[in-house]
Amino acid sequence: MKPEVSVQQGDDFMKYEIGDFVSKPVTGVCRIEDILYLDTQGKMDHKLYYLMRPVEDEKEKIYVSVANSDSALRPCLTEENAWKLIETIPDIPAAWTENEKMREQKYKEAVKANDPAALVAIIKMIYQRKQQRLAQGKKCTATDMKYFRIAEKLLYEELGTAIGKPKQEIADTIVEHIGQNSV
Repeated sequence: MKPEVSVQQGDDFMKYEIGDFVSKPVTGVCRIEDILYLDTQGKMDHKLYYLMRPVEDEKEKIYVSVANSDSALRPCLTEENAWKLIETIPDIPAAWTENEKMREQKYKEAVKANDPAALVAIIKMIYQRKQQRLAQGKKCTATDMKYFRIAEKLLYEELGTAIGKPKQEIADTIVEHIGQNSV
């Protein structure tokens, strides 16, 4: 039997249902496969857990306590909100930081914040830095490339899930959509 949204089970408040797509910081988009009591360390703790599988790695299983899910999960963008985000991309400022150590910290915070607009700001900053460095005859730093890939993966995965397109097509979709709306 499929649990209902917002069902109260003891101390657990279920916000999501089986089949829902949620976003988990660092991991990305996951699909809730089951809601179950988990036997941890050989004893039933009578706490409900969401069993989730990342959309990018359906072999992996992730368990998140229903009671702690507010801090660990958020609903994925709806299709409408995904298109709104895409439309606002030109207006989202790059998260510019000159200090090298602070920049990496900002990257980490954006990934942990699990906020699509923060990911856009990081992607824009890294892209601008890469263009500057290339103009100076320098390569993009390893740290910039690492966080650029992470931010793109998380953002494109969520946008792709919301609008029903493969993650690999999202960059082109964004460019095309912004181009059509700026004419």
